[in-house]
Amino acid sequence: MSEAESRSVEFEQAAVESVLGGYQTLPGVRDEMMDAEGQPRAHWAGFLAALAELGPEELRRRFSSADRYLRESGVFYRVYDDAGGDERPWALSHIPLLLEKSDWSQLAKGLVERAELLEALLADLYGPATLVANGALPAAAVAGSPEFLRPMVGVKPRGGRFLRFYAADVGRGPDGRWWVLSDRTQAPSGVGYALENRLAVTRALPDISRSLRMERLASFFQTFRTSLLKLDSTGEGRIGLLTPGSLNETYFEHALLARYLGFLLVEGGDLTVRGDVVNVRTVAGLKRVDVLLRRLDADFADPLELNAHSRLGVPGLVQAVREGGVAMANALGSGLVEAPALMAFLPRLATHILGRSLILPHVGTWWCGQEAERTEVMENLDDLVITSAFGAPVAGLSRRNSVVGADLGVTERRRLASIMARRGADLVGQDIARLSTMPVWSGDRLVPRPFTLRVFLAATDEGWTVMPGGFCRISESLDARAFSIQRGDRSADVWVLADTAVSSATLMPSPENVRIRRSSGTLPSRAADNLFWLGRYVERCEETLRVVRGLVGRLSEVEPSAGPLVTRLLSLLSGWGAMPRDLARANPGRYAIAALTRADLPGALPQLVRNARTAASVIRDRFSPDAWRALLDLESCLTAAIPAAASEADAHERADAGLRIVAAFSGLASENMNRLAGWRFLEIGRRIERSVALLRFARTFAEPEAPRGALNVLLQLADSQITYRTRYVMMEARGPVLDLVLLDPDNPRSLMFQIQRIADHLRVLPGRDPDAPPSLSERLVARILSDLIARTADSFELKDFEAMEGDLLRLSDEISAHYFIQGPEQAVSWPGVS
Repeated sequence: MSEAESRSVEFEQAAVESVLGGYQTLPGVRDEMMDAEGQPRAHWAGFLAALAELGPEELRRRFSSADRYLRESGVFYRVYDDAGGDERPWALSHIPLLLEKSDWSQLAKGLVERAELLEALLADLYGPATLVANGALPAAAVAGSPEFLRPMVGVKPRGGRFLRFYAADVGRGPDGRWWVLSDRTQAPSGVGYALENRLAVTRALPDISRSLRMERLASFFQTFRTSLLKLDSTGEGRIGLLTPGSLNETYFEHALLARYLGFLLVEGGDLTVRGDVVNVRTVAGLKRVDVLLRRLDADFADPLELNAHSRLGVPGLVQAVREGGVAMANALGSGLVEAPALMAFLPRLATHILGRSLILPHVGTWWCGQEAERTEVMENLDDLVITSAFGAPVAGLSRRNSVVGADLGVTERRRLASIMARRGADLVGQDIARLSTMPVWSGDRLVPRPFTLRVFLAATDEGWTVMPGGFCRISESLDARAFSIQRGDRSADVWVLADTAVSSATLMPSPENVRIRRSSGTLPSRAADNLFWLGRYVERCEETLRVVRGLVGRLSEVEPSAGPLVTRLLSLLSGWGAMPRDLARANPGRYAIAALTRADLPGALPQLVRNARTAASVIRDRFSPDAWRALLDLESCLTAAIPAAASEADAHERADAGLRIVAAFSGLASENMNRLAGWRFLEIGRRIERSVALLRFARTFAEPEAPRGALNVLLQLADSQITYRTRYVMMEARGPVLDLVLLDPDNPRSLMFQIQRIADHLRVLPGRDPDAPPSLSERLVARILSDLIARTADSFELKDFEAMEGDLLRLSDEISAHYFIQGPEQAVSWPGVS
C-alpha cells in the first residue's frame, strides 16, 4: 500500500470513529453494524465514512428534509386506540439497514423454499387433505382456524396458485442466523411503505445511495405487475386493488400501490357480480374486472358465503371465484397458513412435502392443542411467549393476544393454566427471540435498537422472485419482544449492497412499446362521487371565508347602516350551521372567530375542510401531491388555534390566508388536471355550490328593502367589485349589480357562467347516448339557463332566487342518483335547507 493510500485509509478510519461517537452494542446480542471486536463491519465502513463527512448539522438538515417529504406526500398510518382511529405521520428511522449480497442471497433462498412449502400446504388443505388424513397434521390445527374457509374447499384458484404475494417477518439471532418469526399470506402489508422509505432516504442521502450500489426495487414491482397481467383473460388489463376503505390502517399504502402499479383502487361497494363475472361500477356503466389484488381479509370478502355481517365485501364473489370469473391474489382462504399453530408442524411437513429440512429455521413453536406439548409449555413457561394459535382473540389473554411467561405472577399463572385446560388448542408457546440490533440516529449520535425485517416475494411463471430490500421495523425499546407501528415503533429502509453494477429497471415501458392513449382509464362511481363532493366542500369553504371576511370588515365601520348588514351576514352563517348557540348576544366578532375555529359546528370552517380532506383521502390514487398538500395547508390554516384574546383583525388575516390557499387549490385543479370525467365531476360540484351561494347572497342583499351598502356587500361576496367599478363609475345600483352577479356570461363568478359550465360538462360525461333525449340533469340545467337568458336584472324577485336554488339542489340529487353508487337513501342538503 502506498503512503497516500495508507493516509486515505487512516482518514476514513478516523471519520468512522467520529460518527460512531461511543456506540455501545448490547451484551449477548448481535449488532448489524459492529462485529464482536467492536469494529465496523466491512460493508458499513463506506456508509459511516460518508455520514462522518457530512457532519451532524448537515445530517440533521437532510433527515429533516426526508421527514418533510413524507409529511408533504401525505404518508400516514392510521392508529387505533381507546380514542378511536387517528392518522399519524409516518415514523422513519433515517439510517438504512445495510446487508451484504451473499447474506441476502442465503436469506432469499430460504424464503423461496418456505413459500413453496406454504403453497403446497394450501393446495393440499383445500384439496385432497391427505396431510390430515395421514395424521401428519391434526385436523383441529386446521379446522380450528377462522381462516379455514369451508366454502373454498375444492376450489382451484385461477392460474393454479393460492399465493401470488408472500411476506415473512424475520429476525437475526446472536449466532448470525436468520429466523422466521411469522408468515404473512392473507394480504401482506408494508411493501408500499418500504417504497416510500426508499424514496425518502435516497432523497436525503442521494450521493451515498449512488456510491454504494444498492439493489433497486422497481424490477420487483415490474415483475409482480406482469405476473398479475398474465391472469387477465379479457386482455383489457383492468386489475383492481380491493381495499377495505379509507379507514383501514394501511389505506395510504393501498392508494400508493394502485397508482404505482397502474391498478384500479376499488372498495367492495364499487364491485358487483353479474353472471359469475366481477364488474366495477363506473360513471360509464359496468366494466369487467378480471383480476383482484386483495388487501381485504378473506372472511369479509363475501357476505353471502362468508361473514354475513361484512359490509366491506362483494355479494357473490365466492361464486365468481368458484366459476373462474375472477382471479384473486392471494386466493380466498390463503390466510390459513399464517397461523402460528401451523408453525409447530412445518419442520415435519417440509420433510414430508419437500423431502428435506428447511434451510431457514423459524422460532420454536409448540401448539397447545396436544397434551404433551401443553405440558412442556407450562413446565418451561419462563422461557416462552404464550400467544393466540390462530391470531383471533382468546378470552382471558391480554389485549395484545400474547403474554411473556416470565412476566406472570402466581395468580396470572393459575389463570393461564385454566385457559390452557379449557382452550389449549387456541394457544401456542413460542421461544422468545433474541433479536439483533441496528443503528438508529438519536439526537446527534448512533444508538443500537432491536429490529425485525419483513421480506416480500412475488410468484411468477418461473418461480418466486424476492424484493431486494424490505420493510424494517425498529423497536423504540431495548426489550424487543413485540413490534408494532400502532404502538409507535419506527421503520427503516433496507439496502442490499450489490457486488457489481445494478440494473436501472423502471416501471416505465420502453419508448418503442408505448401505445399512445389519452384516457386515464376507468372512473369508478365512488371516485366520481368523492370528486364531486370535494369540489362542493372546497367551494363551500371559500364562500364561508368570504362571509367571515365581509363580517369582520363591516365591524370596523362606524356608519349606522353597518349594523343591519352585520345582522344579515350573521344570518348567513346561522343558516349554514356556522353560528354557535352558546354565544348568545356575543360580540359579532366572536361569531366570526367561532366560524373560523369551532370544530363542533357542522357549517364552520374546520368541519368543512375536514370533510373536503376526507373526500380527497378516498381518492388518493387520483389526487396530485401538490393538490393534496394544498388541502393539508388549508386544514392547518383553518384548524390552528386562535388566541382567546384574538381581534377582528386576526380573524380577517386568517380568512385572507384561507382564501389564498383555496385559490391555489383551484388553480391546481384548473391547470394540472386533465379535462377528463374526474375533473368534470369536481368542476360540476364546485359550480353547483357556487351557484347556490350566489343565489343566497342575492336573496339576502339584493331585496328591494335591503339597507344601504347591501349591494356593495353582494359585490364583495361575489368577488366582482373590481369589474363593477371598472364598468360603472357610480354608486351601486340594483340592476347593474344583479346583471353582473347573475346574468353576465363573461364574469367567471356569475350565476350564468356557472350554469353554462355545468351544461357543457353534462353534455360530454361518459355513458351519454348522443341519440337519446337529454337526461333529467340536462333538462334541469337547460330550464335554469333558459330562465336566466330570458330575464332582465330588474325582473328578479325573491321567489325566483328560491326556485332556482331548489332546481340546483334537485340537480345535485339527480347527478348523484344517475352516476354515483347508491346506498341507503339519505337526504343530502345544505345546512338550513329542509
